[in-house]
Amino acid sequence: MVGKGAKGMLNGAVPSEATKKDQNLKRGNWGNQIEFVLTSVGYAVGLGNVWRFPYLCYRNGGGAFMFPYFIMLIFCGIPLFFMELSFGQFASQGCLGVWRISPMFKGVGYGMMVVSTYIGIYYNVVICIAFYYFFSSMTPVLPWTYCNNPWNTPDCMSVLDNPNITNGSQPPALPGNVSQALNQTLKRTSPSEEYWRLYVLKLSDDIGNFGEVRLPLLGCLGVSWVVVFLCLIRGVKSSGKVVYFTATFPYVVLTILFIRGVTLEGAFTGIMYYLTPQWDKILEAKVWGDAASQIFYSLGCAWGGLVTMASYNKFHNNCYRDSVIISITNCATSVYAGFVIFSILGFMANHLGVDVSRVADHGPGLAFVAYPEALTLLPIAPLWSLLFFFMLILLGLGTQFCLLETLVTAIVDEVGNEWILQKKTYVTLGVAVAGFLLGIPLTSQAGIYWLLLMDNYAASFSLVIISCIMCVSIMYIYGHQNYFQDIRMMLGFPPPLFFQICWRFVSPAIIFFILIFSVIQYQPITYNQYQYPSWAVAIGFLMALSSVICIPLYALFQFCRTDGDTLLQRLKNATKPSRDWGPALLEHRTGRYAPTIAPSPEDGLEVQPLHPDKAQIPMVGSNGSSRLQDSRI
Repeated sequence: MVGKGAKGMLNGAVPSEATKKDQNLKRGNWGNQIEFVLTSVGYAVGLGNVWRFPYLCYRNGGGAFMFPYFIMLIFCGIPLFFMELSFGQFASQGCLGVWRISPMFKGVGYGMMVVSTYIGIYYNVVICIAFYYFFSSMTPVLPWTYCNNPWNTPDCMSVLDNPNITNGSQPPALPGNVSQALNQTLKRTSPSEEYWRLYVLKLSDDIGNFGEVRLPLLGCLGVSWVVVFLCLIRGVKSSGKVVYFTATFPYVVLTILFIRGVTLEGAFTGIMYYLTPQWDKILEAKVWGDAASQIFYSLGCAWGGLVTMASYNKFHNNCYRDSVIISITNCATSVYAGFVIFSILGFMANHLGVDVSRVADHGPGLAFVAYPEALTLLPIAPLWSLLFFFMLILLGLGTQFCLLETLVTAIVDEVGNEWILQKKTYVTLGVAVAGFLLGIPLTSQAGIYWLLLMDNYAASFSLVIISCIMCVSIMYIYGHQNYFQDIRMMLGFPPPLFFQICWRFVSPAIIFFILIFSVIQYQPITYNQYQYPSWAVAIGFLMALSSVICIPLYALFQFCRTDGDTLLQRLKNATKPSRDWGPALLEHRTGRYAPTIAPSPEDGLEVQPLHPDKAQIPMVGSNGSSRLQDSRI
């Protein structure tokens, strides 16, 4: 972390002034750097690390998948993470305000807001289901253990009900036993699946058949929104304290479940399924595509959250170091979670006498069906269930805090007056209430269909397009040299050469590859055996399009309202930085951002080499010692 004494070393600022002046009293800052790192870890490490990565790894060649995964982390994940953190920190603005860098591209910020809105709506519904399971686990016997409940069907067969399943042996002599064996392996429906489908969701037969709102889920949705609001009631000042618990305790739970898992019979088999390398799969484009997509979506790039969280950093914070720490922590958590998931699934497969592939699942199917069923086999099952769902709740909340703060910060920064800064709590409340109301349809009997539709389309290829345009606009429209100088001014050193190359060439190429891969690999969405109707798929595409369409629409709007004698002149004026682009605090506005060039600051980008050092000496301001790096030609 950047200690008080180290600040001066990082940026050349006068130590006595660094503490006093490097504060944005108007917007607020993180209490300390640990709060920012923990918040960002909580944001990046979400449900996908537990319910998506282990399954992707197992499906794409086990240990061999780690190779493309870490290659994509190094060449795409960490560079994009660093770019977004440095972008937000330099301007101390949310995902809309940062686009003073090139006003024509402000639609990218609006696109990020739309994406965060969609994710925020359905993500809290997943958290509310985890709350429901958490409360349901507070019983001596888990309600999805046996088949003797009113909602169970004749097909239901518990792993604890029938002794034949326990040892996996079925006498083959009699036809009755043969059909029973088929039931146990092929057609068996587990009590956890029936509990999920017939009791928790009361699942309807079609996405258009909403049925009734499930009141228990609605109540839990209210609880989850109240928790999120209370944690954000004072913005980053309050959420920064909460993350000490929400970002760290999941690791305690993962470790407890890991120790419990690896001591079970069959755990080693499950872990081998997860890790055994199938090197031939490395040559498949799908494996590389999955690796790139998982890194991209897991780190939360292009959601707007990284820019927003970094905007509350102090100006000279070393966000380069932070981006490396957070990215690696996120990926290590994914790998660690795989051991936790597959050790228990291996134990369950061993118990049933079937292959691990028969019990492996991902998404809600893993979190609310496969894993809870495996937990029923353990002694003191309710304890492990409480721990598991509490971990899911905390993982979800860490991401949800940042999604809500992204929207609130964007609104407050955009309005920007004293009144709204004082009423920020009411803005947070308004966004939370709107999120709750918009989430109500997802608690109906068709809710899971809509939730998965939003998950598949609202935050899929649109994120890739947003990220690609952000890369191009910063590196090629604003100019890579300008951006590298901004980072030198902020951190005291330019971005390492590796990152410069990645930002300009490698990362945009990988992002473009992900986009092409997503198009080629596209398959219409299904849920178990249910095929979504074409009108639902069309709604999904409209959701995806709604965030991307912000970019050309706002660019056209900005182009039309910009002055200029010719079309080319108007285009230049619309893309060059606005007058107020740069560091938020006056003492940081040095070099080409110094007040002497206030009449035409945007021209400073072109004429910067013409500013001699002596022209800046009279404008030393309150932070005179950082002139050397800022006046570099």
